[in-house]
Amino acid sequence: MKSVVILISGRGSNMQAILEAKLPVKIAAVISSNPAAHGLETARQHGVSVAVVNHREHDSREAFDAELMAKIDGFAPDLLVLAGFMRILTPGFVRHYAGRLINIHPSLLPAFSGLGTHARALAEGVKIHGCTAHFVTPDLDKGPIIVQAAVPVLPGDTEEILAARVLEQEHLIYPQAIRWFAEGRLSLMPNGCVVLQNQQAVAAALVSPSEPPQ
Repeated sequence: MKSVVILISGRGSNMQAILEAKLPVKIAAVISSNPAAHGLETARQHGVSVAVVNHREHDSREAFDAELMAKIDGFAPDLLVLAGFMRILTPGFVRHYAGRLINIHPSLLPAFSGLGTHARALAEGVKIHGCTAHFVTPDLDKGPIIVQAAVPVLPGDTEEILAARVLEQEHLIYPQAIRWFAEGRLSLMPNGCVVLQNQQAVAAALVSPSEPPQ
């Protein structure tokens, strides 16, 4: 059974979705960069070991990452999962976990990388928005895509309403990405793309805005 460590900084809603998905993995630990993160108590309630590496106690990103890496490696995880982890990781850290470090991003990458994705989607007038689970590389939000989910952008949407709609899909696709990793079904190809083994072909499309058939 694969071992997983989850990194958080706040409430940990994606972490909670992962814990409640009953995946065929061992959640070895939840580690937070913020000692006041609400997600730590959620993890404790699920019987998961927790730890804190407080980023405010370090003078540099490199020093923080070095302590965080030592803490993570003490659990010897097969997979490292970023779930609302609000720190930009150094290239050395990312390379150390190459091929076993994943993240969930609230946009359909490569569109709207970085922060403020929902506000930017609304400002650009896109009709379809969503989320992406991807492997992490030193280039921010540029790693190989594992799975995406799309949602319509509806009239009257605010940033908060759209964020909530996207978050519902994050809670579905992120546990699924971890399940596929645990089952050994994800392959990183030489061209940098991810291939899912035994994928079921589905001919479906989300059209937004849409009208009932004539």
